[in-house]
Amino acid sequence: MKEIKQTNRTKLKRLPKRGNFDRDVVNSILDEALVCHVGFVVDGKPFVIPTSFGRIGDTLVIHGSAASRMMRNLSDGIDVCVTVTLLDGLVLARSAFHHSVNYRSVVIFGQAEKIEDEAEKEAALKALTEHLIPGRWPETRPPNALELKATTVLTIPIEEASAKIRTGDPVDDEDDYELPFWAGIVPLKMVAGEPKDDGKLKDGVEVPEYVVKYER
Repeated sequence: MKEIKQTNRTKLKRLPKRGNFDRDVVNSILDEALVCHVGFVVDGKPFVIPTSFGRIGDTLVIHGSAASRMMRNLSDGIDVCVTVTLLDGLVLARSAFHHSVNYRSVVIFGQAEKIEDEAEKEAALKALTEHLIPGRWPETRPPNALELKATTVLTIPIEEASAKIRTGDPVDDEDDYELPFWAGIVPLKMVAGEPKDDGKLKDGVEVPEYVVKYER
């Protein structure tokens, strides 16, 4: 087991038993999730922006327009907080107070670094694409020079990070177990629907197997 070193910012103060610093656990949550939320402060004002992401080893990768506020400010090395959450179920208790959710989450603190090298940037964009749907990159036109110039790609080290996980049944007060109310879990999961052809799809182009069998 590869442990991520705890810091004052990643140490869990509430329900620490739900914390997990195993790098493999952190990576597995990141690899399953599709969207992260990027939090940062500019001129004393907080911003939290949802965006897609990818992972290359122990590094998170995000991208966006070179003109975007988030990309411009994060490129300057300001502090950033990235969060990812997977919702696994609704936890319905006998009391309203003890209702909860089963979840897996990751929080990452750090500073972003801009990728300047064109080959490294393209490799990062490949990782982003393959994170969304493995097998896709070879069946796309790679970005051209203008597209690469218009895109900023940032890396964030997964070094100051922690996972937090809740599983299991609701936990009611002992007296409430006698109440005549249903309690339990409503499982939740992401399910891919049937692929739909683009209206301008060229005749004879079949849906790839990796699309037909896509699941998260």
